[in-house]
Amino acid sequence: MAELAETMDQAVKAMADREGKYLTFNLGEEEYGIGILKIREIIGIMPITSVPRTPECVKGVINLRGKVIPIIDLRLRFRMEPMEYTDRTCIIVVEINARENTIQIGAIVDTVSEVLNIKAEDIEDTPAFGTSLDTEYILGMAKVSGGVKILLDIDRVLNTEESAKLEETT
Repeated sequence: MAELAETMDQAVKAMADREGKYLTFNLGEEEYGIGILKIREIIGIMPITSVPRTPECVKGVINLRGKVIPIIDLRLRFRMEPMEYTDRTCIIVVEINARENTIQIGAIVDTVSEVLNIKAEDIEDTPAFGTSLDTEYILGMAKVSGGVKILLDIDRVLNTEESAKLEETT
């Protein structure tokens, strides 16, 4: 009985941990969200210096007020079709935990939508798609206004090897 109560407490805590404010954005027709506490700033698309021998989704680096920040294209990371950048294309600068360090990276998205306050009861676990599909980077699915927004665990969007290569570029 004590084990069941402990399991229930852990489930309630996990739900509460996901509740909060999320910056929402679009990639194609899909809507995503990143916890607002991970966001450092949002900037328009700017010239990106490519870095050789990086993963395909890593577009390169930018100089943001004297700091070199690696840039990833979330469309490419999620194996979506590449798209021409427009005046609505943005770079969301986020802070991620990579191995022992905290680094800033920029994530290219099609458009930024809004900041939403999402309650724990509106967030469901990621559905099981089968054993061969990696969904570790998905924090949960938020039910908002009759639709679904995919909430990302931005620390896990890049795997350990990719995070290590990004750390080398900074």
